[in-house]
Amino acid sequence: MPDTEFHTAAEQAAGEPPKQACGAAICDMEGNPVADSCAKQGKLLGLLYRTAPGRAALKVLTKPIVSKAAGKALEHPLSTVAIPPFVMMKHIQLKDFAEEKFRSFNAFFTRPIKPEARPVDRMAKALISPCDAKLTVVPIDENTHFNVKGADYSLAAFLGCKRLAKHYQGGQCLIFRLTPDDYHRYCYPDDCRIGKTRCIEGELHTVNPVSAEFVKVYHRNTRTITMLSTAHFGHMLQIEVGAMFVGKIVNHPHGEKVARGIEKGYFEFGGSTIVLVLEKNAAVIDPQILKNTENGAETVVKYGARIGTAGAAEPCEI
Repeated sequence: MPDTEFHTAAEQAAGEPPKQACGAAICDMEGNPVADSCAKQGKLLGLLYRTAPGRAALKVLTKPIVSKAAGKALEHPLSTVAIPPFVMMKHIQLKDFAEEKFRSFNAFFTRPIKPEARPVDRMAKALISPCDAKLTVVPIDENTHFNVKGADYSLAAFLGCKRLAKHYQGGQCLIFRLTPDDYHRYCYPDDCRIGKTRCIEGELHTVNPVSAEFVKVYHRNTRTITMLSTAHFGHMLQIEVGAMFVGKIVNHPHGEKVARGIEKGYFEFGGSTIVLVLEKNAAVIDPQILKNTENGAETVVKYGARIGTAGAAEPCEI
């Protein structure tokens, strides 16, 4: 990978909204339909994005200061009253987590899971999911653009760097959309050497597909980009994207090298997204995941589970 400096966030462009967008459809790794736990949330968000009063409210709600205020409220001890109804409504399996008394809703939301509940695939050439999420896999075309739910995105605008985007021409974007019921900690997808990290400040729109009708969230939302030189998948980018009412993207300090499955960080309350940007031929993604994407559906994946295998890309020395 060339030694590339990031450009400023001023290079980003919102662009025109797409004429139409697909609704959310979710399947498992066998292609079976899965109920959308956030269907009601989608209806509420539709009112915000599809009505004039709602869009006026969004001008305030998407500001980072609002998410920070919400985060502070969720750190208060009184916020624990929201935990039992949230567990019931989202069908959270508390047996997967260590038993403890949470001091706040945010402490509950960012709770670590038992390692045995999220085993990491250790096969050398396995590409693992960095998180619990709904996965979409899209190609990066010769113009370094990619399409998500009917919205066309510029990889250069997403990364804040035209030269870096060009390096991934012909590669793939793996888009992991987390919803509030998901486990919100995430890991490194392979043994790797950690390179440059850059945060691009922006707004905090929802990552729910309903927003794609009006906003190019991957051009506009706050995001953190980390360059990884991996043992089996070449030079990879791992990008955490903030979303509405996500007060923080928290990445842990690490040394130069880390092993696959090591926790990279966590999101505080809300839905959010992780994107892996892969070089051309870096990985062969599971055929059912690709089929689900072609059919307009996201695939439910889990932290540490295999989602593909190494392709023909040159591995990095780490």
